[in-house]
Amino acid sequence: MKEVEVVRVEVVELLVSASHRLAGRPADGPSEGPDDERVRQVEVRRGLGLVGDRYFGRPAHKDASVTVMSAENLPRHIDPAVGLRHTRRNILLRGVDVDAYVGSTIVLDGVSGPVAFAVNRPARPCAWMDVTVGPGAQRALRGKGGVRCTPLTDGVLALGRTRFRVVDGWPSPA
Repeated sequence: MKEVEVVRVEVVELLVSASHRLAGRPADGPSEGPDDERVRQVEVRRGLGLVGDRYFGRPAHKDASVTVMSAENLPRHIDPAVGLRHTRRNILLRGVDVDAYVGSTIVLDGVSGPVAFAVNRPARPCAWMDVTVGPGAQRALRGKGGVRCTPLTDGVLALGRTRFRVVDGWPSPA
């Protein structure tokens, strides 16, 4: 396994949502749920996702069970308080442009050791962004709405500083 790049980043927010709150038509608004689904740490399970999240273990979301986004790409010019509650992504990182790593394997050094993710595809912003963030957010997030990932290892991620690595040659999931 070859390490390609190492960067110090910060895990700014973590969101685990038990229900899909952005279903139906955006004009109807988000479904009811807890006011805040942000957590201080989260358990990651290989091939399944984040324990407690709506996509955990769902076969249809196997290759997209975890979404990671860069804090620098949030449309703060539309809403200065925008965060994961609005974008519905799971992991918000400061210090790296995760959108540049589609097709790569990234590793975050978690509480219990390294947690690897296959970065499969972009998380394209939908019309809901104009409702949850504000008018123009969907357009502002095009090409920088985060990435959809598959966890390749078990582990625990927590808020705070960590190492972000890109590696070549990570064993593919069985």
